[in-house]
Amino acid sequence: MSKKLVLKKAELSSTGRAYLIPYDQLLNKAQLSAVMHTNGPALVLAGAGTGKTRTLTYRVARLVEDGTDPSSILLLTFTRKASTEMLRRASVLLDGRCERVGGGTFHSFAFSILRRFGLPTASDQQNVSDQRRPTTVLDQADAQDVMNLVRGRFDVAKLKRRFPQKSTLHDMYSKSVNTGTLLNTVIAEQYSQFIDETDKISEVIREYNSYKHSNGLFDYDDLLLYLFAMTKHEEVGQVLRNQFRYLMVDEYQDTNRLQHNIIMGLSGKSGNVMVVGDDAQSIYSFRGADVRNIHSVPDAFESCRVIRLEQNYRSSQPILDVCNSIIRDAPNMFEKELFSDKQDGEQPMLVSTTNERQQSLFVMQQILDLRENGTPLSEIAVLFRSGYLSFDLEIELGKANIPFRKFGGMRFAEAAHVKDLIALVRLTENPRDVISWYRVLLQLPGVGQKTAQIVLSAMQEAADPISTPEKSWGSTGKGALGIAHLATMLLKARGIVDTRERLVALADAYRPILEKAYDDHPKRWRDIETVVGIGGRYASVDAFLADIALEPPTNSLDEIDGDDGEEEFITLSTIHSAKGLEWHSVFLIWVNEGRLPSARSIESEESLEEERRLLYVACTRAKERLYLTYPCVMLEWQNSDVLGQPSRFLVDISSDHIPKYYLSEEVQ
Repeated sequence: MSKKLVLKKAELSSTGRAYLIPYDQLLNKAQLSAVMHTNGPALVLAGAGTGKTRTLTYRVARLVEDGTDPSSILLLTFTRKASTEMLRRASVLLDGRCERVGGGTFHSFAFSILRRFGLPTASDQQNVSDQRRPTTVLDQADAQDVMNLVRGRFDVAKLKRRFPQKSTLHDMYSKSVNTGTLLNTVIAEQYSQFIDETDKISEVIREYNSYKHSNGLFDYDDLLLYLFAMTKHEEVGQVLRNQFRYLMVDEYQDTNRLQHNIIMGLSGKSGNVMVVGDDAQSIYSFRGADVRNIHSVPDAFESCRVIRLEQNYRSSQPILDVCNSIIRDAPNMFEKELFSDKQDGEQPMLVSTTNERQQSLFVMQQILDLRENGTPLSEIAVLFRSGYLSFDLEIELGKANIPFRKFGGMRFAEAAHVKDLIALVRLTENPRDVISWYRVLLQLPGVGQKTAQIVLSAMQEAADPISTPEKSWGSTGKGALGIAHLATMLLKARGIVDTRERLVALADAYRPILEKAYDDHPKRWRDIETVVGIGGRYASVDAFLADIALEPPTNSLDEIDGDDGEEEFITLSTIHSAKGLEWHSVFLIWVNEGRLPSARSIESEESLEEERRLLYVACTRAKERLYLTYPCVMLEWQNSDVLGQPSRFLVDISSDHIPKYYLSEEVQ
């Protein structure tokens, strides 16, 4: 078939310029409305699969085409990958000007502001010319280690009562900060078993904050608190509002109260902000996300425009009919009705099985059938409410030789040997990083926990511990020699400006420790080489450390570097981990009352409605086929059988939308 080239006149922009991008041809009506919105507040309700990323990308490009200074645009997302991908697409659409658009996560943007303006001294919080610049950002694991170090100072064992562990203490504090709730209230409502220890917990957390700040340490919560404070600062706040005249925020349903307040502070009186999200996909309350944030946007600004994206490009209409039915009766939600041009397709199925084993056999059998009929294993996913619900299925998949990958592996920056190397790198940038010292000291011969504590206490008096290697810091014998050698090595490495060369020097110094500590050191050394390779791409060591803390890769090193050949995997995943992904065929198992919704969620309407949204998110992952299964007999932990019922959110859905099936065994 021959094609004829046709000339079309470019549409004129609001400034009289001709657009290079034919927006009206590439976007649907609702998307175009959002892309062409320029001034004033706007809420874009982007339903699942409706082209949210496309809309944000084209709006960035359109603003730049209209002559907007790219550096006056700020795009905040929840992952660096998301913002990087959007800006990359915008640059492809237009040109390199889009690379000057500001973007990143809330935490990385806060860190950039910290590096730019510094931290006002305690004596003069309004004077930004006198600055202290913290040099270490703690990831969550390191922040918990600091909490543990402080906790140990209070000798809580003498209380003769159970006291919260480091992770629980950190969660209490973080929830208080991110939700804007008093610590006493958080403990009373969410950790009532520790209510008698409220005063002691408050004391530990106050000391935790004091310890961080006196040692130049910032955790994630500090970054958000700092950014919020800067939006309120008389000078800095105005500078930020003058610079970022066009503010866009992705996944607004996932913001917590503190992030919401930051956006209010950055947008100022003009309210020139566009927030994009879907209240029906708000499922992260355990992280502090508050669905009320997105609900409050129309009332937070005068004349806020609400734009609904409802045309779905992912799923067939039969699947969307089920999704719409699940969310339609949810209270206090924005009205939305997803529709698709793909009117035909397989109807979703609700399948009751006799028990868990039959459920596993059914899913396994259907996966094999799908594969034989041409569906790649990589286009098949099994989703569930909690990780333990897939254990029986994993056994059956193994028997059938069906390869799978389960979401939720160790983050690469949390691997012990990687953290060992990162601790050494951090000490060359911040010699007062106590947590890194503690980790490194315990690897030295002759240094145990007691000696490490003595050394750390002695180091508190020194501004730069590694510049005085002749000191033993209270240690003796083999330990003293090891500490002196370590300090000399760190001092030499600190003098190396090139990022890769410094990492190579530190990795070489760490290698004997690695080989002694780990039996599988050859494999772990390959991981170390990978870290050096990643770090070598950075212009500065502190930039590398900031990214490792703020945006570590989400997979293990094995997953990053592994070579799977041509072998495909099906995906097993919790619903929370599956958000944002999609597959040709999706199996949602254990859609039982008591599993989805979980038994604990029925205690409050708020929790129960989030479970409804979880089911909605799971179903909207499917493109062509959707199977929902539930065992009729559930084995509870007391080894007693309980009658299984389908989720309350499915009971009233018409069988025209989701036919009900049961399994029977046939003799072949």
